Amino acid sequence: MFSFGRGNKTTLPSKDEALEGRDDYAFSVPETHQVLGAPLKPPYPGDPETACFGMGCFWGAEQLFWELEGVVTTAVGYAGGHTPYPTYREVCSGATGHAEVVRVVFDPDTVTYDELLQLFWESHDPTQGMRQGNDVGTQYRSTIYWHTPRQREIAEASRDAYQRALDEQGESEITTELREAPEFYFAEPKHQQYLAKNPNGYCGIAGTGVSCPTEFDSS
Repeated sequence: MFSFGRGNKTTLPSKDEALEGRDDYAFSVPETHQVLGAPLKPPYPGDPETACFGMGCFWGAEQLFWELEGVVTTAVGYAGGHTPYPTYREVCSGATGHAEVVRVVFDPDTVTYDELLQLFWESHDPTQGMRQGNDVGTQYRSTIYWHTPRQREIAEASRDAYQRALDEQGESEITTELREAPEFYFAEPKHQQYLAKNPNGYCGIAGTGVSCPTEFDSS
């Protein structure tokens, strides 16, 4: 992962400070998932739900989800910032406000949103703010972008439950950004299913070692 441009990469830019962007993609979005063979873009087969998570570098995060039974398809991209249709270089500059995220399309009859959240919390460190390990910058922040009010309830309950688990181990406060899902912009083709194409490629994913409760009180 590399960067260029903006000096302070750990402070989110305002809308006025962000790069202008463009009206459409500067590249062609692949039609199908390299591993699952499902479409990357809607419509999707069956009646799936969609989730969106940021866990630092999206290469390793995406693989965690596509390996999960019940996941229909995944895609990496950018969300949560101001710049429309950004490029990877622009996001890495810190001047778009976007986070690197994974879109997860899943069959709720096979894998629940609760189970996705458990994988999310346990597979990265949600207490690090604008970084994840050695990857430093606003694009590496921890995020949950919910798509329905029910997802919001479950996500908030899971956050509170995991914070209690972290507190018991003397860990820090969760810094995860939790908000309604903004516009999702696909990343370039080479980043989609990156670790399937590059099995020995970089993966900065690492958890805290603290287990997440499997049941959340979201009533």
